[in-house]
Amino acid sequence: MDAIVLLKEDHKVVEKLFKKFEKAGDKAYKDKRKLVDRIIFELTTHTYIEEEIFYPAARKRVPETTDHVLESVEEHHVVVWMLNELKNLDPKDERFDAKVTVLMENVRHHVEEEEKEWFPQVRKSMGRKQLQELGERMEKAKTDAPASPLAVKSAKQ
Repeated sequence: MDAIVLLKEDHKVVEKLFKKFEKAGDKAYKDKRKLVDRIIFELTTHTYIEEEIFYPAARKRVPETTDHVLESVEEHHVVVWMLNELKNLDPKDERFDAKVTVLMENVRHHVEEEEKEWFPQVRKSMGRKQLQELGERMEKAKTDAPASPLAVKSAKQ
């Protein structure tokens, strides 16, 4: 699979989870916990493959994306710390929904920038074969992703 297609598919999976969370009722604590646990898993895995494989390759092959990559890593830093806080936060806590809402806003902003501003640059500069090889590596690396959001590189930077 093409690396950019893979990342966009991940974005769609997370957006569906966000929409389910937004539709869950105020008292749907069990459903919200399950959804947030899934969001944590998906975003941690996605962040890991971006930081370990996609970003370094994009930066190397398309140097003009360096500023975008650096900004994205900073956005990841904020997101993984929020994910870590949500991991142990009771869905009945008055801050739970607010924290998830801020998380969704941050992730949606990040996705929009990636998909509209710099994925097209990467696609234009990398050949189809390179993107497919990168996508295969990323798909395989998903199994190596850490369970803890704080285990990804950006959490430590």
